[in-house]
Amino acid sequence: MCGIFAYLNYHTLKSKKEIVKTLIKGLQRLEYRGYDSAGIAIDGVDGNGQKEPKKKIEIVKRKGKVKDLEEEIYNQESISFEAEFENHVGLAHTRWATHGVPSNVNSHPQRSDKNNEFIVIHNGIITNYKDLRKFLESKGYQFESETDTESVAKLMKYVYDNSENEDLSFDTLVKRVVQQLEGAFALVFKSIHFPNQAVCTRRGSPLMIGVHSKFKLSADHIPVVYRTGKEKLGNLHLPRMDSSTSLYTVGEEKGVEYFIASDSSAVIQHTNKVIYLEDDDVAAMVDGRLSIHRVERTAREFPARAIQTLQMELQQLMKGHYSSFMQKEIFEQPESVVNTMRGRVNFEDFTVTLGGLKDSIKEIRRCRRLILIGCGTSYHAAVATRQILEELTELPVMVELSSDFMDRSTPVFRDDVCFFLSQSGETGDTLMALRYCKERRALTVGVTNTVGSSISRETDCGVHINAGPEIGVASTKAYTSQIVALVMFALMMCDDRISMQKRRREIIQALQMLPELIKEVLSLDEEIRKLASELHEQRSVLIMGRGYHYATCLEGALKIKEMTFMHSEGILAGELKHGPLALIDKLMPVIMIIMRDSTFLKCQNALQQVVARQGSPIVLCEKGDHDTMCNASRAIQVPHTVDCLQGILSIIPFQLVAFHLAVLRHYDVDDNKRLRKIEAEYVPT
Repeated sequence: MCGIFAYLNYHTLKSKKEIVKTLIKGLQRLEYRGYDSAGIAIDGVDGNGQKEPKKKIEIVKRKGKVKDLEEEIYNQESISFEAEFENHVGLAHTRWATHGVPSNVNSHPQRSDKNNEFIVIHNGIITNYKDLRKFLESKGYQFESETDTESVAKLMKYVYDNSENEDLSFDTLVKRVVQQLEGAFALVFKSIHFPNQAVCTRRGSPLMIGVHSKFKLSADHIPVVYRTGKEKLGNLHLPRMDSSTSLYTVGEEKGVEYFIASDSSAVIQHTNKVIYLEDDDVAAMVDGRLSIHRVERTAREFPARAIQTLQMELQQLMKGHYSSFMQKEIFEQPESVVNTMRGRVNFEDFTVTLGGLKDSIKEIRRCRRLILIGCGTSYHAAVATRQILEELTELPVMVELSSDFMDRSTPVFRDDVCFFLSQSGETGDTLMALRYCKERRALTVGVTNTVGSSISRETDCGVHINAGPEIGVASTKAYTSQIVALVMFALMMCDDRISMQKRRREIIQALQMLPELIKEVLSLDEEIRKLASELHEQRSVLIMGRGYHYATCLEGALKIKEMTFMHSEGILAGELKHGPLALIDKLMPVIMIIMRDSTFLKCQNALQQVVARQGSPIVLCEKGDHDTMCNASRAIQVPHTVDCLQGILSIIPFQLVAFHLAVLRHYDVDDNKRLRKIEAEYVPT
């Protein structure tokens, strides 16, 4: 599943054409996450143009791109685009197939029956959907799709049909249904039985509500309404909304708009005021009022949801003069690393201050072990900084893949400090690992690029890498900013150690020079494009290095794999003779990373072994390293910097070559059908 967007206008007159345009624009902002189909649900009107939201919901779904859906919508003769609504709820969704092949019928919104009594859009995975489906089929409900989501829509109808003697509110109905669901989900509901109302909820998948009004709002936070404890759970009636438990406009004017989304990029063009829902929140919007409900209160839970301000601007989400978001973000890295360091590194007195860790740094310094946990690119950033963390903290440092960490039930202790790396802050396996470590009382630190994300909220402290929105499917600038953030943490840990001061100064001076050096590497773009043109018909490529550059090998191979579907493998050069050497011949493309650091002579030895087997290695080396270049078929020269930051300069050529290979192979760089940007679906333990 991928993108959720809903638009609600209350006491604000909008034509159906305007509503559809808003929904389509919201989906377009979510396209970067990857999807295979899309759909919308809007209120219908009868043949005379009279509003009939109670009797009809119109659903339009289409396999393919959002532009295909838009074309399909405007081809619908039954839709009266000139009809106007003072109150309206519209749902929109982009789907990434998890249950059922990409098709119109499997697209969202999913419905409860042919009358569209209940409509739902869903991001996540319902793990017990087979049991729900079997139960509902035994009750006579017929399914038309292969999705897990349809079980939720039909369960809504089943609960509603069997509650005829109860005066259930929409949010109460949703609460009863959600209690039967297992897995991870963000859900938004619409129903003909509750016109002009919407209810949304989440568990393990991100969901936010943007608020926009020309008029003053009643508060800057929304109190959470809890069940009193006196009602029986099976007959739950949550309190009605009133002035003390809901958000609304103050005064005679009531106009307000709500934007429900799984990603802030779909909201920012409309408003920068958002409310982040927590797991098991149920948010209800009725007649312009927003309230948030929960069945019970948990320990250390804040009893309100604040309205927060998004710190991003619409132009940050635009491509500008670049051909794709990926290209734009690669070339933004001189600025993104500056933003990561801004206000944190004082280059005059050589001090580093990470505000998010300041209150916890003493406790961190007392720990016995550091554990860095992440997936994909975030894991590689941890590998890239492990050596400098070990050197400057003099602590053992473990680097773990989130999924493997959980599979092994890794022992974690109270005197461990666990770092959780995630660009989005919503990575499912990493969230599971975070909660696993919190249960064992370890200190938890988040390293994310998204304010208000689950990881940033649930960790004890953290570092926001401040790289700016990353829209491209393949992570680029977040990787380099994660490395900078972790290096700054290492510098902060040893600022009181006299023996480390010379090394600290060397690294801080290198950080100051880093943006200009990145620009110098980016100037090699045309040279790297020519290299890509020589490689784009190859079926495989091997990337070798060691020391700080083993992470570059892994990340470079991942970028090529992600963007071009070419087999690529990152190999530790020290392991060359233990198997990988068998692959070397004159036809196998080999890229070797050889820098003038402590591993230089060992890498030279590996280079000689490749050449001896008729290999024609392409070498990534430091500028002016003629000893290395004389044994290479081609050399890409990058400027020198301190060893622990050299990986930032050496990864950029791989980002560029992956981009150019994808273009040469005629792949849509920002709409990769086999990838999605965020893995926010996990199964709670």
